[in-house]
Amino acid sequence: MNDLFALTDQYSSNNYSPLKLALAKGRGAKVWDVEDNSYIDCVSGFSVVNQGHCHPKIIKAFQEQSEKITMVSRALYSDNLGKWEEKICSLANKEKVLPMNTGTEAIETAIKIARKWGSDIKGVNDGEGEIIAMKGNFHGRTLGALSLSSQESYKQGFGPLLNNVHYTDFGDLSHLKDLINKNTTAIILEPIQGEGGVNIPPDNFIKEVRKLCDEHNVLFIADEIQVGLGRTGKMFATEWEGVEPDIYLLGKSLGGGLYPISAVLANHDVMDVLTPGTHGSTFGGNPLACAVSMAALDVLIEEKLIENSAKLGQKLLNQLQLIDSNIISDVRGRGLFIGIELTEAAQPYCLEMIEKGVLCKETQGNIIRIAPPLVINEQEIDKVISVITEVLEKSGK
Repeated sequence: MNDLFALTDQYSSNNYSPLKLALAKGRGAKVWDVEDNSYIDCVSGFSVVNQGHCHPKIIKAFQEQSEKITMVSRALYSDNLGKWEEKICSLANKEKVLPMNTGTEAIETAIKIARKWGSDIKGVNDGEGEIIAMKGNFHGRTLGALSLSSQESYKQGFGPLLNNVHYTDFGDLSHLKDLINKNTTAIILEPIQGEGGVNIPPDNFIKEVRKLCDEHNVLFIADEIQVGLGRTGKMFATEWEGVEPDIYLLGKSLGGGLYPISAVLANHDVMDVLTPGTHGSTFGGNPLACAVSMAALDVLIEEKLIENSAKLGQKLLNQLQLIDSNIISDVRGRGLFIGIELTEAAQPYCLEMIEKGVLCKETQGNIIRIAPPLVINEQEIDKVISVITEVLEKSGK
């Protein structure tokens, strides 16, 4: 196995620092390494495999489509793009969708739409449109996405980035109001911040953001790339406050853990600012991605994975909040998306949990993020609870 690590390290760029764990197989909520040790996956590819690893229905859709046609230029129509568009628009209650490939491409698309909408519809002078983002966000690694980030370490050495981006604390409604002006075209946020530490906003914050956007003619962009599609026990995390954004951004589990696809969803009055030649994607909306995504959405609904996320997520949260350990400062979450905040570095505890068969990963240095596939069952949840409790109670006495 050391040869495998050495080979990968020899040829890989240095922008990753992975754990010395090589996975070879996955089924449902479990994965196996190259030595056939099994783990309950509480990373889920950062919510890519909500439907579980290698779901047979999604695999079948991939196989069947791959034997027909896999790629059609958007200069032509395909026989399943419209079917996928109808399905995803219906789920999101939006009139239009623009398919892309990755989450960060969806972010880039949303930035372009916000700027174009500001210029064409709101009447903001070209180049003067402003976007407000939340501190602690994570929207991706491309230059546009980095421009939305408040974390200077992510941006160091990559300037100049986009201008006219302002930041406010996640949940600080008063400061948000102060930032809005006649040139503000959009407010973008994750309804629950993932990479930032599973940060849940104060009650009614999302609802108040919606009101501010309505009052000031500003687009509300919800980055649901990680927290959407059932992760938090709702189809979309904004549903926790009964709110619909102007633009939904989806990705990750939209492809069922099998094929990359992302989506930007909005109504005519927003999406129609894009006209032929203003945006595009070579692979966006290709037949293979659409077939896989339709199967992934069907699995989500037919197998009641959103309901499972709500039920087992609440059990997991309740039990983790009972852990008696002086190194835990907070346990928070919604659905199967939980953060355990520690008073010290989290990685040693994650490594110990991995040794006991629960695969997890720290974020922000001191937070353990728990996000298993939504197909996880009660027996597997019980093991996750048992392992985390054992590790943190033993270490925090």
